[in-house]
Amino acid sequence: MARFDMQSHHEAGLAQGADSADIFFRLGMMYSIGRTVEPDLVAAHKWFNIAAAKGHAVAASYRQEIAAEMSAAQVADAQRAAREWLNLH
Repeated sequence: MARFDMQSHHEAGLAQGADSADIFFRLGMMYSIGRTVEPDLVAAHKWFNIAAAKGHAVAASYRQEIAAEMSAAQVADAQRAAREWLNLH
């Protein structure tokens, strides 16, 4: 099973370019529908949140849709993960 998660410093550097918001949006889509990974709404929310912070116009609405299907604790976990990722990268 393929996993496209930006953990390494090198991969994070690739995501700093002009298309980074789209890359993060695609990660959100991947986790929300389970394309090549198990569906994970917390991870999807995290990536949509990061994409929205990077200026992706549609990501915020997808994040909102997913949040409606999540518990308050899951949303908090996703928001925490997005903040941690942004602080590290």
